[in-house]
Amino acid sequence: MVNHQTIDDRDTSLSTEDLAALRENLHEQRLFRQEQLSQLADGATTRADALLDRQVTAQAEVRVRLAASARMVLADVEAALTRMDQGGYGNCRLCRGPVARERLLIVPQARYCARCQQVREAGR
Repeated sequence: MVNHQTIDDRDTSLSTEDLAALRENLHEQRLFRQEQLSQLADGATTRADALLDRQVTAQAEVRVRLAASARMVLADVEAALTRMDQGGYGNCRLCRGPVARERLLIVPQARYCARCQQVREAGR
């Protein structure tokens, strides 16, 4: 017999230990992204005078994109910590159903269950 169980059908309950580990993971991600943004900002200011050089301009563009990505992840991490504090962590922001435990252990800042995430990505 083949098991056709989807990730959404699996265990969705989070233990106290799971939540503690996820919170710690999110705090570590927050620190990493804050440090990353600080380093990117420092690099941008030290080369401000040489922006006309093509290589420095390309590096500045990469820094801008990295900083934008880091800000997005940091915002997701902050939102997950807020949901944790307010008791809404682990619930999909679209369908309001539970997000699978396995998904949260892999992507602790996940806002959506796997099904809703697929729908969102398909709509892009």
